[in-house]
Amino acid sequence: MSWTRRNFLATTAVAGTGLAVGGRPGGARAQGRSISASHSVSTFVYGQHLVAKEKKFFEEEGVSVPSFIVPGGGAKVVQALAAGQAMFALGDSNHPLKITEKGKDALMIFATDTRCSYANVVVRKELWDKGVRSVEALGDARLVGRKAIVAATAIGSGTYVYGRYVLKGTKAPGGKPVNDHVEWVGGGASTTMLGGLKAGKFDAIMAVPEWLWATEDEGFGKAIYDVQDEQAWNRVFGGPIPVTVGYTLRETIEKSPDLVQAYVNATYRAQQWIHKAKDEEVVELLHKPYMDTFSREIVLRSVKYYRTIFDWDFLIEEKDYDNGMKVWVPLAVDKPIPYARAVDMSFVRKAQAKYKS
Repeated sequence: MSWTRRNFLATTAVAGTGLAVGGRPGGARAQGRSISASHSVSTFVYGQHLVAKEKKFFEEEGVSVPSFIVPGGGAKVVQALAAGQAMFALGDSNHPLKITEKGKDALMIFATDTRCSYANVVVRKELWDKGVRSVEALGDARLVGRKAIVAATAIGSGTYVYGRYVLKGTKAPGGKPVNDHVEWVGGGASTTMLGGLKAGKFDAIMAVPEWLWATEDEGFGKAIYDVQDEQAWNRVFGGPIPVTVGYTLRETIEKSPDLVQAYVNATYRAQQWIHKAKDEEVVELLHKPYMDTFSREIVLRSVKYYRTIFDWDFLIEEKDYDNGMKVWVPLAVDKPIPYARAVDMSFVRKAQAKYKS
């Protein structure tokens, strides 16, 4: 479904009604109460929301989600949550930190993955053929012939934040970070990112899995950094990072802890269902309702891919959060925010105790 401003406003109006119904202070039973939840696009990276709805886990936890708020971008999800249009959000971990930095505390209440699916670096095939087969080689002017032009979706976006970290953490042949030898540009969405690489306008792009597959399947690009390679990931990032997280405002936790628990229970159960289900079962459940603009083959490939980076226990460990903070500061947030202020794992631990694997 393509999202227009009217679609977005109509959906958030429904969500606003849900919040009004569910707005009484905490302690009341969650049974029959409506909650609102948001994610940027209905693809499998946010499969926990989609599975929880299709398997009716929300209802079984005593709440209902009339429809998701799907505005087409993480920044708009942040706006919906901060404005009270959405009660819960699933998105990039730097988003709740940005809300907190602006003076309205938001907390991460679970993590769904341990590596960033859009930190892949894909180089154009001509450079691959010339010997640019690693991130290090991207900083070699003798091979590239100039400062390499690297495209993120936009300057300041998640692809830019993680891409710069990969390039800053990798040394070029002369000993300086590869990032010192490149020029960053905004590449836009699928069509312009892939078209720019194909036409030689970009030397490399930051790529979500689907873009990586498209470049390799069509023969105009090759991955030189693939986050599925755990050793390559750990060499740059030092270990797992909570990249995609569920988050909510502190005031929601204080006023309606029962609703927060219901939301976490439902999404945790969805993650456990994904863990145990066969790939084809997941595709059968989600393809038609949410992803029919993609072929079944692409959805299946996506399911297989995200299994390799999903965080099955939903926990955000302090050391993993600290790994993330090295990436987020100063590109995403100005200064570090302490773990205790940014993370609340009490709801996940209760969900784990209730639904032991």
